[in-house]
Amino acid sequence: MERTSDVVVIGGGVIGLFCAHFLQLQGAQVTVLDAGEMGHGSSLHNAGYVSPSHFVPLASPGIIAQGLRWMLNPVSPFYIKPRFDADLLAWALRFRASCTERHVRRSVTLLRDLGSESLRLLTSLTGPGGLECEFTPHGLLILFRTGRGEHACREEDALAREIGVASQLLTREQIQTMNPENAIRATGGLYFPDDCHLTPAKLVSVLAQDLERRGVQLLAGRAVSRLEIGGNRIIAAVTDRGAVRGREFVLAAGSWSPLLARSLRLRLLVQAGKGYSVTIPRMTGKPALPMILQEARVAITPMPLTLRVAGTMEIAGVDLSITRRRVDAILQALPEYLGGLEPSDFEHGEVWAGLRPVTPDGIPYIGRFRDWSNLIAATGHAMVGVTLAPVTGAIVADLVAGRNPAYEMSMLSPDRFS
Repeated sequence: MERTSDVVVIGGGVIGLFCAHFLQLQGAQVTVLDAGEMGHGSSLHNAGYVSPSHFVPLASPGIIAQGLRWMLNPVSPFYIKPRFDADLLAWALRFRASCTERHVRRSVTLLRDLGSESLRLLTSLTGPGGLECEFTPHGLLILFRTGRGEHACREEDALAREIGVASQLLTREQIQTMNPENAIRATGGLYFPDDCHLTPAKLVSVLAQDLERRGVQLLAGRAVSRLEIGGNRIIAAVTDRGAVRGREFVLAAGSWSPLLARSLRLRLLVQAGKGYSVTIPRMTGKPALPMILQEARVAITPMPLTLRVAGTMEIAGVDLSITRRRVDAILQALPEYLGGLEPSDFEHGEVWAGLRPVTPDGIPYIGRFRDWSNLIAATGHAMVGVTLAPVTGAIVADLVAGRNPAYEMSMLSPDRFS
C-alpha cells in the first residue's frame, strides 16, 4: 500500500520526532518511519542531558593519546573494537585529522549556538501546558578527583568563559552543600548552571502522542530497505509494508543512516558508538543534580522516581549486545566520587545499550546532500542527540521551507567528507 506525504522522515528517534514537530508547525504533511517503536533507540534510556555546556567536540587535542591508552583496555570509557573495516579506517583517519586546536576553535561557537538555541526551544515547549517530560533546570556538575581531571576542568572553564557559557569551579565543600544526601569524595568540580535534564522516555512518548494528535503519521515497524530514485531526486522510501512517496525526505536514522546512504552511492562517515545505562528505582539518597565523573566518563542522572547511571563509548559496529564487564566498570567508579552509591545498589537495575551515531569531527550532519536535491541529513549527533534535537528540527524545517538557517551550514554539511 502506497502513501504520499509532503515530507517523509526516516527514523523515529528524538531527532526525527523533532523534525516532524517543526515541519508540521509550518503546515507540512509529515510521515515518520521507524524500524521499531517510536523513540525506542538511543533516545530511550540515555542520560537525558540538555547541555549547552557540551560545546567541545569529541574530536579534540589529546583525545588520540588518551584514546590509545584506553583502547588497550576493553573496559575503558572509550574503546574501539579491532576489526577490518574500510569505513572504520576512513572514519578513524578523518577523526585523527580533526583532533586539532584549530578544529576545536572553529567548532565551539557553532556547538554553543546550537545548544543555546535548542535549550531555548525546549524550554518553551516544556513550559506550562507543554510537553511533560520532567524537565529540570538544576544545572550540571562535573566532578574531578585527580590533578589531571582538575586541569581538564580548569581548561574547560576558561574556554567556557571565553565564549560566554556560564560556568563556575567549585570546591568539595561547596559541592557538598549543594548535594547533602551523598558524601562528596571528589576533590572539586565544574558547575554549568544553565544546563538541564529530563526523562528521555517521557519526552519521546509525549512528543509522539502530540504529533499523532496533530495529524502526523507515525508508522512503527516500517524498516526502510531502500530509497526509490528518479533522476537526482528521491521518489519513495520502500518498506516491507509498502512504499511511502514524498516531496522531501529526511534521513534521521542514527547509526543506521550510512546503510541507507550507501544505497544512493553516498559514503556517510558515521560509526555506531555504543553506550550503556543502568536504571534503578530510587527516591532518596541520590545526587541533587546531574553529574559527570570526569576521569571515569560516567554520567549520573537523578530522575523523580529513578536514578540512572550511564557511560562508555564503544566503537564496535552496529551491535546492541551487552558486555557485562563494561557495565560493571561504570558502576565501580561511583564510590570513588560519591558516598551512598555502591555497585551492589544496581544489581537488579535495568541494563540498556544504545547506539549513538558518531561523526569523525564530532559535529552532526544537518543539511541537504549535494547529489540528491530533496534529501536532508539529520544524523550524527553522538552524545548530544537530546540536547540538539529541537534545533535540528528547526533547521530541517527552515531548509524545507527554503529559508537559510542562521548557522555556518558548511560545517554541518553531510558532504563535508565526500
